[in-house]
Amino acid sequence: MTETRMAAIQMASGSNVGANLDEAGKLVAAAAADGAGVIVLPENFGLIGQTEKAKREHAEADGSGPQQDYLAAAARRHGVWLIGGSLPIATPGGERVRQRLVVFGPDGACVAKYDKIHLFDVQLDNGETYRESSGIEPGDTVVTVDLPIGRVGLTICYDLRFPELYRELLHRGAEIFVVPSAFTKATGRAHWEVLLRARSIENLAWTVAPAQGGYHVSGRETWGHTMIVDPWGTVVAERANGNGFVAADFDRERLEATRRRFPAISHRRIGNGSREPQ
Repeated sequence: MTETRMAAIQMASGSNVGANLDEAGKLVAAAAADGAGVIVLPENFGLIGQTEKAKREHAEADGSGPQQDYLAAAARRHGVWLIGGSLPIATPGGERVRQRLVVFGPDGACVAKYDKIHLFDVQLDNGETYRESSGIEPGDTVVTVDLPIGRVGLTICYDLRFPELYRELLHRGAEIFVVPSAFTKATGRAHWEVLLRARSIENLAWTVAPAQGGYHVSGRETWGHTMIVDPWGTVVAERANGNGFVAADFDRERLEATRRRFPAISHRRIGNGSREPQ
């Protein structure tokens, strides 16, 4: 196992949390056996395609619950940094949940939490309609976490369409973005790869994007195409379909050389270009 190897897991989660966690466990074990020291699960890895009522019923208290307990135990068992793409966290009022990404260290301790800021409220040309805000309360805090591979900026799915969030993460020193997602087939086909590559290119950063990919019990189909993208915007690993994972070694030399030879970040003349990473 190496502290520089990153893995992104692809799933097609359903409505049975226990079955989803069993499948996630197999994939995490396989990625760890491949040498990954940092492993990222997709959005809704433990539960997808549910009604808003079911999401509330499966919401966990902050710090405790089946999905959080699984992540802590798996991280400790395999000695890895494990990033749970998102899971529902109960709010005081109980009417909505927080869509939360959590990061667990090799000792099983939770070291970072991020609540999804941008909610997917859209109507697609194919008739699909999504209203995440009807059951999810948005977060309002930008979060980075320091891991052995470097400083990681935390985002979830629809966040990918808001470049100002990634610029703020860059200002805070992010070298790697994680984007656990469940893009629809329609939006994924049109925009998934180009957005991931754009976020890497404009910030000269690595992007790790595990995805839901396949058919779900609700009838929804997700795009898949889990990817890892380097700071030049090159897709260095991709899995189009099916459960599994992709992996790549974080290359600090490539990141630093790209930022040094092509210093576009320091050339900005509009916005907060003068800010130094925190």
